[in-house]
Amino acid sequence: MHIAILTFEGFNELDSLIALGVLNRVKRPGWRVTLCCPAPSVTSMNGVTVMAQSRLDQAATADAVIVGSGIRTREVVADAALMQQLRLDPARQLIGAQCSGTLILAKLGLLAGVPACTDLITKPWVQEAGVEVLNQPLFARGRIATAGGCLASAYLAGWVIAHSEGLEAARSALHYVAPVGEKDDYVERALAHIAPLLA
Repeated sequence: MHIAILTFEGFNELDSLIALGVLNRVKRPGWRVTLCCPAPSVTSMNGVTVMAQSRLDQAATADAVIVGSGIRTREVVADAALMQQLRLDPARQLIGAQCSGTLILAKLGLLAGVPACTDLITKPWVQEAGVEVLNQPLFARGRIATAGGCLASAYLAGWVIAHSEGLEAARSALHYVAPVGEKDDYVERALAHIAPLLA
């Protein structure tokens, strides 16, 4: 299974890299998680440069796609050539978006009639795109999920794992990254958000 985390110039490190870390807690043959970028390297909003692990055109063939966020998301959605490369299909892919990544899903028409989560800065832009924004960290309908707030990226990663590998696999991955002394409480809170969205 290939999970592509779309990571653009000006990306938010917490959103892309927390998801990358949580998703890579799954250890099974064929499980692959990549930072999927439009260029050989991209630089974050805080000056951290990462190398692409897969190309943007490979997102169309990934089994799951998480659209990361960043300070240049409005530039991404305004770039017609870039947006045309994003051929995402919820009929055969799990699709998630983190914070301003929700704006990208909205502009691709993937959130028609589906409420979504995003961060407070992006909220008015998502609403302008005709999407109802919820005051919660995670929401999913079918094979599309959105998360709001940087640390909700762990919830979104947990949703992908639970959807693909089951709740126990998600529990294990989240337990690994949870704060010591708070692991059980953290995992139960996360699963309380994730489990109802799997039905």
